[in-house]
Amino acid sequence: MIRAIRPLLRGSTYSGMLFAYCGALASLPLLPFALLPTLVWPSAPYGVQAVLVLLLWAVLIGLVGLARTTRRALISFARQLLRVPLPAPAAVPAGTDRWRTPLWLLLHVALGWAGALTSGVLILMGIALPGNWLDAEAGVSLFGWSLRSDGGWQSWVVALGCLLLAAVVCVVVSGVLRWLAPRLLGPSSAERLALMAEREQRLAERNKLAHELHDSIGHTLTATTIQAAVAGEVLSDDPVAARAALRSIEESARAALEDLDYVLGVLREEKAETAPTRTLADLPELLDRLRHAGAVLEVELSGDLAQVQGTLSRAAYRILQEGLTNALRHGTGGPVEVRVAALPDFLELGVVNGAGAGMRTGAGMRTGAGVFRTSGHGLPGLTERVRLLHGEIEVGPDGPRHWRLAVRLPVRGSA
Repeated sequence: MIRAIRPLLRGSTYSGMLFAYCGALASLPLLPFALLPTLVWPSAPYGVQAVLVLLLWAVLIGLVGLARTTRRALISFARQLLRVPLPAPAAVPAGTDRWRTPLWLLLHVALGWAGALTSGVLILMGIALPGNWLDAEAGVSLFGWSLRSDGGWQSWVVALGCLLLAAVVCVVVSGVLRWLAPRLLGPSSAERLALMAEREQRLAERNKLAHELHDSIGHTLTATTIQAAVAGEVLSDDPVAARAALRSIEESARAALEDLDYVLGVLREEKAETAPTRTLADLPELLDRLRHAGAVLEVELSGDLAQVQGTLSRAAYRILQEGLTNALRHGTGGPVEVRVAALPDFLELGVVNGAGAGMRTGAGMRTGAGVFRTSGHGLPGLTERVRLLHGEIEVGPDGPRHWRLAVRLPVRGSA
């Protein structure tokens, strides 16, 4: 018994009925335009005029349903009043999917009017009968069925039944709309694919940001740690070198904060500032910071690096930054060889450093005399970045006491 009356006690039942009433009321501004056939053809039979008015009214309602803003508004109201979880439409419906919203709107209006008229009559009867407002002789006649009021407790019973029937109408109308909403306002197969593609794009963008953040912050922390150690060691004997190391720490931290602000803005879905783009043009600054940190660099640049633009230049900078960070973090302090060659069809990048008895890769595992593995964030991030650019990567021991990173990226087709 309690389960049977539970829908009558839910607030969503009556908010759903309100949603149906709103659909009926929203169709009223179109009714004057639907009455035009009665003006154009006043001599037509009443039945023909009524059919023409209803058909034109339905057509006008359907045309309103074709607007994308209408679909968005209906989805928003359905979420609030029907309590149905509906995602926002990902794209403009195409083909037969375009008619799902007009069909929903027509059914919405039809159910709204049917529910409003039926429940309205029942509620009026429920209010009128106990007060004996009806003519005892005439009563109420509807579709051949008559109801007369003779006062007494029988009128209260009938009134209560009318109000209960009005509540049942609300349950039925709300239930039908709640059942129809996911099928007509919910995403179609094409929209689900579009939503999945949009979600994959967001995940890919965040994955890219994670790589950028790892490269930038990881490099900065490594460089500043070493620079701080250098400044501490030479603070008394060489104040000039100590101040240079501190300035380098300041510059590195400022660049990392710019990257961090941008990434956090995107992750919070805020309108971030223009993304800080590090390219091969910033390579001299990166090398200077490493030299301030005490690294010994042997740099070989060949070709016209200024012609390397766009994605290729940005990816090349990050690849070199990761390779140099590994060399600075895990090398033995010997010279680090850096090679950048801009060829007509390829861009070649290389980082070689002394590994001593074995050094750690960006993944945190030993290479050289130790064991070489590619788990973690550093090497997989580099490999993924190179793969997306259709390039080639070689990373691992180079002889007994060296570690080598070599990358070859195609130049054509980069943007």
